[in-house]
This record gives sequence, C-alpha cells and structure tokens, in this order.
Amino acid sequence: MPRAVSRQELIRKFRALGYSGPFSGKRHQFMQMGRQKIRIPNPHGGQDIGAGLLLEILRQAGVEKSVWDKL
Repeated sequence: MPRAVSRQELIRKFRALGYSGPFSGKRHQFMQMGRQKIRIPNPHGGQDIGAGLLLEILRQAGVEKSVWDKL
C-alpha cells in the first residue's frame, strides 16, 4: 500500500507521468494528459493526502502502484 503523500509530491509525480497542470476547475483543481483528467484534492492546512485517497486517485488514473513507487 502506498504511503501518504503531500499535495506537492502528488503534483510532482503526476507531472513525471506526463500530466500537465494543475488547472482550476469548479471545486477542485485537476491535471490532464490527453483526455484523461484527475482531480487534485484541495489543500487542508498542510495535511498529507492519505493512502486510501491516493489509491483511489491512482485507480482512476490507471496508474499501477509499482510504477508510482518508482517515481
């Protein structure tokens, strides 16, 4: 299971995967690669993004945990 990550680390790793952004959305920012979009959680007082939410974001983006860990 992946560990919790900061919002900045999440953005850095998705950029390494080829995503651009983050861009402003309606309620959340998002990152985009082609037609694929992922929502970026809003910052909440400097708290990290938990492992459960991170797994859901990775599932929606189609990113394998092993690939994520190597970034």
